[in-house]
Amino acid sequence: MFWELIAVFVAGFAGAGAVMLLNRVTGGRLPRWLMPLGAGAAMLVATISSEYGWYGRTADALPDGFIVATVHESRAAYRPWTFAAPMIDRFIAVDLANRVENAQSEGLYLVRAVAYGRWQPAREIELMVDCAGGRTAIPAGDGGEPVWRPADAEDPILRTVCTGAETGAEGDA
Repeated sequence: MFWELIAVFVAGFAGAGAVMLLNRVTGGRLPRWLMPLGAGAAMLVATISSEYGWYGRTADALPDGFIVATVHESRAAYRPWTFAAPMIDRFIAVDLANRVENAQSEGLYLVRAVAYGRWQPAREIELMVDCAGGRTAIPAGDGGEPVWRPADAEDPILRTVCTGAETGAEGDA
């Protein structure tokens, strides 16, 4: 976050510098208010670029074996450009390389899922996925029975774990 703030300030200085250079080239004919406008526009472009680039940078940096199961697209009134092109602000990745199949029940897997969010720490979750029964559960930490929740065939985590492929589906990450 600190480096992104520095990058926005540098973009502001660069925008103001570009307007100052343009003013010098035109012989001082540009209005004075154009310099802060150029700085502000450059800062806004840098911020928007950073926000939209977050998902790509984070997904590309996932360790081998992790597959993105679901993404959440965000639209907000204080970011009016997101209505034209929604921004991905969180996603869930599943570690398929280390999924463990239950020896007694075919199609029952234990997987590690990681929930990533913009400006939030990553949260790791263990999940039990029953491909045959179409359900998922969080293992009970005290050795008790897990509470299963039914999942339809379109559930992105169930589909990712059972097929072993990226779904690209949108959901509530």
